[in-house]
Amino acid sequence: MKTNAARLLDSLGVAYELREYAVDLDDLSAGSVAAKVGLPAAQVFKTLVVRGNRSGVLLAVVPGDGELDLKALARVSADRKVEPVALKELQPLTGYIRGGVTALGGKKKYPVFVDESALRFPVISVSAGVLGTQLLLAPTDYVRVTDSTISAISRVAE
Repeated sequence: MKTNAARLLDSLGVAYELREYAVDLDDLSAGSVAAKVGLPAAQVFKTLVVRGNRSGVLLAVVPGDGELDLKALARVSADRKVEPVALKELQPLTGYIRGGVTALGGKKKYPVFVDESALRFPVISVSAGVLGTQLLLAPTDYVRVTDSTISAISRVAE
């Protein structure tokens, strides 16, 4: 299935692989997705939508086995405070639903902050913009296409 994210990558000549998986609406966790696409959770990145008190809406891309460090994101985004947006705001802001949010081909372009751990892998997995499909691509291509800022914005989940 070609998504807006895949069409964007096609238009830019970026190599990627689409990997589909069975969706369990009761478990949309990155760990579950990772198991289904055959990658470690650290290599499957989730895109979280947050709002900074100064910069507005931001996208934070963190590994599936980690948690967003709100204080670290606030520092690198020049905000005093950042908070996750309400679930009901996801689709109006991004055009995507929970479990399908991606920084690629969204409704509007927001600043993107990618955890530096992404650069440790030759390939990372991110949502293709729909439930049940992941994009696998080089993290350097992802960073370039999304015009991301790389920083340490995640911590290991406990």
